[in-house]
Amino acid sequence: MNNENPKKEFLFNNRNYRFLLLSIALIAIGFIFMAGGGSEDPNVFNPEIFNFRRIRLAPTIVLSGFGLAIYTILMPPKKSK
Repeated sequence: MNNENPKKEFLFNNRNYRFLLLSIALIAIGFIFMAGGGSEDPNVFNPEIFNFRRIRLAPTIVLSGFGLAIYTILMPPKKSK
C-alpha cells in the first residue's frame, strides 16, 4: 500500500492568474470609460454621451477584456519539468 500523499495542483498556474487579473482590470477600465457624461438638468440634452470614448473605445476595451478572460480560461497550462 502506497502511503504517499498525492501532489495537489491548482486549476491554473501563475501565468493564468496574471492574465485573468489583467482581463478583469481591462473590463473595469472599460466600464469606467463608459461612465459619466450625464447632465445636471434632466431637461437639457448633453451630446457628450455620444463621444468616441463612450461609443467606440470603452466597448472595445470591455470586449477585449472578456476575450482575454476566455482565452485565459482555455489556455493550456505550461508543463513543468
